[in-house]
Amino acid sequence: MPEHMKKRVAVIGAGAAGMSCAVTLANHPDKFDITIFETAQHVGGQATAIDLDKSKYDASWLNDGVQGGSGIFRHTFNFFRHYGYEPQEVKLQISFGKGRENFWTNVFPSPLVDSCSAEIKKLGRVLKWIKYSLPLTGILPVQLVLRLCRFSTDFSNKMVLPLLALFLGTGNQTPNVPSALLERLFDDPNMSLWDYDPDTLLPNLPTMYTFPNLGAFYRDWAEDLRSKGVKFKMHCEVEIVQRDKKKVVLRTRRNKLDEHSRSKSNVTRILSETDSAEDVEEEFDELVLCTQAEDTLKLLGRHATWKERWVLGGAKYYNDITVTHSDSKYFQSIFESKYRDELCAEPTSTKRKDQISFATSEPQRRKDGWIGFQPMYYTHAYPTHLDRIEMGFDCTNYQYQFREDIEDGRPPPEHDRHVFQTIFLNDAEKHLWTIDDINKDKIIERKWWRQLGHRWQHYLRVIPGIMFINGKNRTLFGGSWTLVNMHEVACVSGIAAAYRLGAAYDAFDEFATDFFSMYLLLTHGVRYKASKK
Repeated sequence: MPEHMKKRVAVIGAGAAGMSCAVTLANHPDKFDITIFETAQHVGGQATAIDLDKSKYDASWLNDGVQGGSGIFRHTFNFFRHYGYEPQEVKLQISFGKGRENFWTNVFPSPLVDSCSAEIKKLGRVLKWIKYSLPLTGILPVQLVLRLCRFSTDFSNKMVLPLLALFLGTGNQTPNVPSALLERLFDDPNMSLWDYDPDTLLPNLPTMYTFPNLGAFYRDWAEDLRSKGVKFKMHCEVEIVQRDKKKVVLRTRRNKLDEHSRSKSNVTRILSETDSAEDVEEEFDELVLCTQAEDTLKLLGRHATWKERWVLGGAKYYNDITVTHSDSKYFQSIFESKYRDELCAEPTSTKRKDQISFATSEPQRRKDGWIGFQPMYYTHAYPTHLDRIEMGFDCTNYQYQFREDIEDGRPPPEHDRHVFQTIFLNDAEKHLWTIDDINKDKIIERKWWRQLGHRWQHYLRVIPGIMFINGKNRTLFGGSWTLVNMHEVACVSGIAAAYRLGAAYDAFDEFATDFFSMYLLLTHGVRYKASKK
């Protein structure tokens, strides 16, 4: 097809959604001319990596935004493998709460799990009730459903809400998320991260996956797209001049890099097609907005329709900060990072004895993690606000690169050499934070994020409304905010936008195809039609 006959597509946002959209379109070089616009100087969005001193931490890099996922992340893993990156299995270990009365884990039995045994079984029945009464009960906030079903405060605040908060990224807005998310977390084959366990709630050591070096991966992805003719315009402001049924006109201006940005090491950084700081206007046939909902609404500005204002305005964001550090003393002061006899319940069965034996084993490396109690995910509730938490990660225990140079059967590095992350949620509540207790000399990186709050309003306005604005005025929308905050959803949203523009969907996996089909129907109101091969 002649160049002037190609469909000119502007993709705004070079995160997982924008990159997925661009690569799907780029598979049809005869049909599409693609330009990606990004306000930052790097691709990947929140999927970033930072450099580490390997002599100190046994690894030269760290994924500090997105870290991993479950086996349902088929599209994400497919992109990884296409560029020669392999996600690595790890046996999940959690440590929630501090002290005997508040602590529980999925590694060995704890008194809290025993005391909540009846409620754990009851939750299984409630999940079925929510499933069969959707959407009536599904839109109700989790906290309200837990109260209506007369669950104890201990069970709600110490087990259910932290579990949802950590794995779905809902943070301190978890009490307000719709109960359908809780049910989907355990029961939906396309979204569930693990199976519901009627005895312990979370299964013993389920398999999760850690991501490869996201900085290097996104760099290679961007270079591949460039080789296919995709143009990148990085670190530039974008203004919508015209957007109607005829065409889209964008005005862009490249930002000057400040000294901090120039000196900052970032393996995902790529150069722009042009360094011009002059205003440039360009015409496009289609616009794909792969930015956060609030940023999308700002971009649309006066061009936004009332439907777009209603839908996009339903997404609420909060300021969170992630502190990457090596302060093991601080970390142990707010989390339970080591096995103690008082944290363990009685070994009343062979299964329990085996779990305790595993937990008390001498810590040693194996391919999918560590033998012994070596938690990866942590939560800590504030004594004065039990429904508010701080989240933590022991990245040395979690991310695979810290184990690469250690032989099987060898112990992990000393705790003082571990790399930790503590996430402080919603700066409107920073008077609760313990951030000032971290030794400033041991801070490696501090990053602020705009985090989506999955409030029930999000599922009353955004989710059911997105299909009514997708494809109107030559505009499509992508991003994890269109459903739930997962890297996989972001990837699928970009592929779905490309599909709507006429690109083919690569049906590489039956499970992935089912997920894509359901997403397409829910957010675009379009049924997937398999191509004839």
